Amino acid sequence: MVAVQNAQSKPRILELLQTSLTVTIHDTKWIPGTAKFVALGEYARNTGCLQVFELQDNTLQKAQEIEKPARFKCGTFGASSMSERQLATGSFQGQLQMWDLEHTKEPVYTATAHASIINQIDGSGGQSNGFGPPEMVSCGSDGCVRVWDVRQDDQPVSSFEPLKGSQARDCWCVAFGNSYNDEERCVLAGYDNGDVKMFDLRTNKLRWEGNVRNGVCGVQFDRRDINMNKFVVTCLESQFHVYEARTQHPHEGFASLTETTAKGASLWKPAHLPQNRDVFMVTAGDGTAHLYKYKYPDQRRVKDANGKAMGVIGSLELLAEQSLSSQPVTSFDWSADKEGLFCCGALDQTVRVGIAIKLNTV
Repeated sequence: MVAVQNAQSKPRILELLQTSLTVTIHDTKWIPGTAKFVALGEYARNTGCLQVFELQDNTLQKAQEIEKPARFKCGTFGASSMSERQLATGSFQGQLQMWDLEHTKEPVYTATAHASIINQIDGSGGQSNGFGPPEMVSCGSDGCVRVWDVRQDDQPVSSFEPLKGSQARDCWCVAFGNSYNDEERCVLAGYDNGDVKMFDLRTNKLRWEGNVRNGVCGVQFDRRDINMNKFVVTCLESQFHVYEARTQHPHEGFASLTETTAKGASLWKPAHLPQNRDVFMVTAGDGTAHLYKYKYPDQRRVKDANGKAMGVIGSLELLAEQSLSSQPVTSFDWSADKEGLFCCGALDQTVRVGIAIKLNTV
């Protein structure tokens, strides 16, 4: 059951600026430490489009536009330092690359990551407060999840692949987490058949798996660089799931809850607020955005009849919801520098900048 905050004091989602484009946008990411964001996608002629937009005097200005041979599907700054701000991208041709946005003629790193489309990538270890080596994780329609060290060329440091002779399921999304020291790091992966898998990169083994009975569009830990606390899984047909990750039962796994939004709309990648890990946004196939807060239970861990520790799931509060587009909002990114500020892209060929206000009241 989801609680709803009092209408007078609850946060609101506001659109500030928008720009219509002649290209299809698949991902949007803020450039760390700036008032700029990148929009990644494709031109109608099936080439890659990388555009940089800047907030300037209450307007949205295009600061840069780059065309590349391969269409861009996804991007992340997670494996790059704040000083370098290098953008990692995944393409429809299976290329994983890193770009210096000041010198974009050639990538600074290239790997042939997958046989075809890279559905999603994530990065970890590049930030000033991160642990472990700078790494990227990619997933593709070949069913493979691969981890890449940006200091090594064209060979993954870990690869989790379908069993030989089994049907390869399309892996739609990946995310890093549990990177709280230089040894520990986990990867979450979501698949088209509803499988959710957690891989432990220290042991290079599958740590946990479950199935949510719907294709998994997005996964995210509430923080990459802490002892894993909780994570969100978004799905087709308007469902998402929140998992309590502090306690893993040997048989029952992680405690979880399921929530449903607008009927029939797919829910894209969840996005936790950088300034408050208990607040997160999910965007939907009907163009709406839904802002939630997770509330912890009084007791996060209990013991079962056999004395084994098991987690206790909390509850959700719907803080705000807003229609942003008539088409699916397929990308969303919070600003790490300004609380509540976000950029997003939708299939109406429009990028938007907005803000969630009154977040200090939650």
